[in-house]
Amino acid sequence: MILREHADSRAEVMIEAEDVGAALRSLTARYPRLQRHLFTDAGALRPYVNIYLNQDEVRDLPAGTGTRLDSGDVIMILPSIAGG
Repeated sequence: MILREHADSRAEVMIEAEDVGAALRSLTARYPRLQRHLFTDAGALRPYVNIYLNQDEVRDLPAGTGTRLDSGDVIMILPSIAGG
C-alpha cells in the first residue's frame, strides 16, 4: 500500500486515543510524512482517503472523526485508487 512507505513500512500501528480524529492526529504526529496524504492544508480529510472504524466509513457516522473509540476498535485507512 502506498501509505505504508510514509509510516516506516508498517501495516499496523497501535495508538491510544479518545476518538477517530485524535487517533489520526496521533498517527500523523508519529509519522509526519502521512499528514499531507491524509489532510488538506486546512486540516480536513482529503476526499480520496477513506477512513473506516471497524466496518463503518467514518464520513457516514453521525459524529464523523469525533466518533469515540472503544478498546479493540480498528481504524483502517484506504486511499482511493484510480484506474481504468
